[in-house]
Amino acid sequence: MLLQELSNKQLIHPPDFVLTNTMYLTMMGSVAYAVSSDTSDMDIYGFCIPPKAMLFPHLAGEIPGFGSPAPRFEQYQQHHVHDLTALAGKGRTYDLTIYGIVKYFQLCMENNPNMIDSLFTPQFCVLHTTQAGNMVRENRSLFLHKGAWHKFKNYAYSQLHKMTFKKPIGKRRETVEEYGYDVKFAYHTVRLLDEVEQILTEGTIDLQRNREQLKSIRRGEWTEEQVREWASDKERQLEEAYHRSELPPGPDEAHIKQLLIRCLEMHYGNLGEAISVPDLADATLEEIRRLLTLYEERRRMEREAGGTLPGQ
Repeated sequence: MLLQELSNKQLIHPPDFVLTNTMYLTMMGSVAYAVSSDTSDMDIYGFCIPPKAMLFPHLAGEIPGFGSPAPRFEQYQQHHVHDLTALAGKGRTYDLTIYGIVKYFQLCMENNPNMIDSLFTPQFCVLHTTQAGNMVRENRSLFLHKGAWHKFKNYAYSQLHKMTFKKPIGKRRETVEEYGYDVKFAYHTVRLLDEVEQILTEGTIDLQRNREQLKSIRRGEWTEEQVREWASDKERQLEEAYHRSELPPGPDEAHIKQLLIRCLEMHYGNLGEAISVPDLADATLEEIRRLLTLYEERRRMEREAGGTLPGQ
């Protein structure tokens, strides 16, 4: 696996469990969007499963709110990892971000654009996966909901703002001098709005569907004004698509939690001592008890009121 190779070369120093328990690893960025033939710089995203006591600290005797909490793990991140021996000596630079599975699920459930993209990368971009990683990827549409519109729109307009106001450095300065504006921020604006349109109308994403459009922007074939006009028109279209969309208004937390538990049980085994997961019969009985309690409470209120309450 890539992480182990980089560790063996002493280029990265993640916690040991990141090396052994990474469940999913995929290429992101321009490679995933098919807008560049240069793969020397590579963004890598993934998720791992940390030791059980990090997710369930009560198993180690921790009492929340008392004493010093045990270490937690949310993510391992290391940028500008230069492997000079990669690509037959040409070298390659990696930006690595590996999330703990709980944070990864949370961000996906919130429809964070980067996390959603990581689940919809083309298959050739997947560098490493396990049974748990495959299961998450196969169920990726479970995370999508109409809230994606708000998340993606905010990210898109952040890029639009940076396109004009962020001071360019390095190669970005040369791009701005050549085209009059930052075409990389421009293409990300268009990409994000294209993606959320697919989510709202089709319930899926093909990250490479609009690659020719994105390539043309990166080549400077659009003016800054054209990008802004396109984004403004697309926003109006997407507001309509949002209201027409058949996606649920928010995340299905119950089913996403079930998926999370299944992944954890694949790795840890039975979680009976860590969490309580009521079976269907128990849940049904609990719902019956709840309804009976409500019924008895309403009957009591009727008796006190001397008759039938409004609405019956």
